[in-house]
Amino acid sequence: MDDKEDFLGSFDPNIPEEGPSAPPPGWLDDVHGYQGHQGGGDNPLYPPPPAYNPQPEQDRNTSVPNVRVPTVSEDVAREALLKYVESKWKYSSKPARNLAFKELKPVTVYRYRLETYTETRTSSWQHEPYNGQPVDGAQYGMSPPPWEIPVLLPERFTDRVEKIHVPHSSLIKVCHMCHGCGRTRCGSCFGRGQSRCMSCHGRGFRNRPGNRQRPGRTHCTFCHGRGIKRCIHCQGHGFKTCTVCHGSQNLLHFIQLTVTWKNNVENFIPDRQPDFPDEKFVKVKGDPFFVDENVLVYPIQGFPDEEICAVSRSMINQHLNQYSSSSRVLQQRQTIELVPLTHAYYTYSGKDYSFFVYGTENKVFAAKYPTACSIL
Repeated sequence: MDDKEDFLGSFDPNIPEEGPSAPPPGWLDDVHGYQGHQGGGDNPLYPPPPAYNPQPEQDRNTSVPNVRVPTVSEDVAREALLKYVESKWKYSSKPARNLAFKELKPVTVYRYRLETYTETRTSSWQHEPYNGQPVDGAQYGMSPPPWEIPVLLPERFTDRVEKIHVPHSSLIKVCHMCHGCGRTRCGSCFGRGQSRCMSCHGRGFRNRPGNRQRPGRTHCTFCHGRGIKRCIHCQGHGFKTCTVCHGSQNLLHFIQLTVTWKNNVENFIPDRQPDFPDEKFVKVKGDPFFVDENVLVYPIQGFPDEEICAVSRSMINQHLNQYSSSSRVLQQRQTIELVPLTHAYYTYSGKDYSFFVYGTENKVFAAKYPTACSIL
């Protein structure tokens, strides 16, 4: 069989090749208040309206009460260490049961947390196959601006995303992928429904071992000697249903408003315990003895730890500059927690060791333990 491309037959020229997956620039009309979209891929960000200008209440009392540093008893420290040892299969529980405590030294650890709850609005053109559903277009009025579309606020300080079909932004267009045909030419067989057999390379036969001058031949079992096979991508039709309009030929375009509520959280713990890794504090709880919540909070004043006061001022200014230009700040909350941390010193078999008990969960961190042998 002749090894040529034209042996595959002809295709229907009325079926177009696949177009772009997104509408090309200029394909869609501008909607008042939503200008600037250039198709389905853009996602413009809408800053808060000019009237939005929150200010912190500077006359509010943000002083922090004095607190007592928590301590743990020897029984609590021993129990915490035994639980820690159980999670380490190489460790023996014998040292934890028989150690002798020398000192339990509580360490004052404050954790400052600032939460800024924001609402952000973005929009983009979206489309779906048009199958006769209602079309809320410009004939019903002007689309409301992004920040005038009402939404139901979620619970404060919880993350949530809501997608809204912008009223009166819908319009119908011929599908840009198939140009209204509902089908697109198969790109694997170029619309011919058949493709060259890859097993015999289109010859219809395969060589078999035999005389070197006259090797034997056998019909190709994959294509039954035809040299061509039905295209598996289009099942021999030469075309596929349009993947954008799903055969409906038309698309309903509309602007989708995405409202994102996000709780932006930042924590700070002064690094004053060189033997204890600060990252251990991330997964434990503390005692929140001070909580201040308002639309915008005011920096903490008069707290004995001046570093906490300085960090409060810095973080609040940073959050205000970072979020107020692109999002609407709905609420802020600042918290000071006292995170329990006790340095336990002990002896075992005449040698000195230590470990830390931290968090309200009484977690343990031990850089060194007396034994790493099998469990006794």
